[in-house]
Amino acid sequence: MHKLEPVDKVIIQVLVDNVTDSLSTVPENVIHEMDYLENQGMKELSGECLCCGAHGLSLLITTFKGDKRHTILFDAGPEGEVFKRNVRKLNARIEDAEAVVLSHGHWDHAGGFLTAVDLIKNNQDEKEVVFHLNQGMFYQRAVMHHGHVSPFKRIPSIDELEQKGATVICADEERLLLDDFFYLSGEILRVTSYEKGFPGHVRQLPNGEWQEDPWIQDERFLVVNVQNQGLIVFSACSHAGIINVLKQTQVLFPGIPIHAVMGGFHLSGQTVEKIIPETVNDLAQFNLEMVIPAHCTGWRAINALGNKLGDRVVPSAVGRIYQFN
Repeated sequence: MHKLEPVDKVIIQVLVDNVTDSLSTVPENVIHEMDYLENQGMKELSGECLCCGAHGLSLLITTFKGDKRHTILFDAGPEGEVFKRNVRKLNARIEDAEAVVLSHGHWDHAGGFLTAVDLIKNNQDEKEVVFHLNQGMFYQRAVMHHGHVSPFKRIPSIDELEQKGATVICADEERLLLDDFFYLSGEILRVTSYEKGFPGHVRQLPNGEWQEDPWIQDERFLVVNVQNQGLIVFSACSHAGIINVLKQTQVLFPGIPIHAVMGGFHLSGQTVEKIIPETVNDLAQFNLEMVIPAHCTGWRAINALGNKLGDRVVPSAVGRIYQFN
């Protein structure tokens, strides 16, 4: 996919993430939630002004090249009320979203989808909102604990999205989006020895049987190419393994450096925290200029990344804006 167009600038606004943090120091290309709200006209700092942290992730990604601008919504967090509150508090330009990409079929990334359609369309029935999904996202998912199944809430169905007025493209293949400003991956290859997916994760077959599903093959990642900087990789949960994601990106775009990676790295929880040292050591080999852990990365992994990579690690937080140009 060498036709990915280099863009002049990309701005990422964090609509939903697990944490809020407007106090930690950040580099010049990052704006805190509170500073952004003050720039938007906030007269008095109060809890009523601020976004809510929630277990999930949603990014509004806008790319610029010359007089062209394209915006994608990457996931929509765990549920509609949090998504709506944060979009409104941030005065986010959600109506600019021309496409919506789901990273994988879990509730904490798709729970806000139906609300997102309403906000993007903004009472404009003729406005097209295109959702990029694949069929593997629609299994009933669960985790298995000592033989007990704990089911996940299903993500919105294609019928539910279409009834809201969305246009759904459901396909497994990789593709370029919006004047080739974005690359959406196909299935992620599992090549590392230690990234084993999501142990204990299961899916339900049509006959009702629960089947082991650690690999979560429906997972996808997104890439933008920023002129004179390199690739920005978005991986919302990294069940496939963040190193597998970065290795695949290198194969897809040889000769273009990976400038930054952003998203959940899924390194929190008893079954995956043991691979933090290997992940951190391998991630350092990519010589990234910025690492932006979010959502399910976990404090142990963020601490390890900070110890290894120093100020190149700038954790995500709800309401933050990251700019690359």
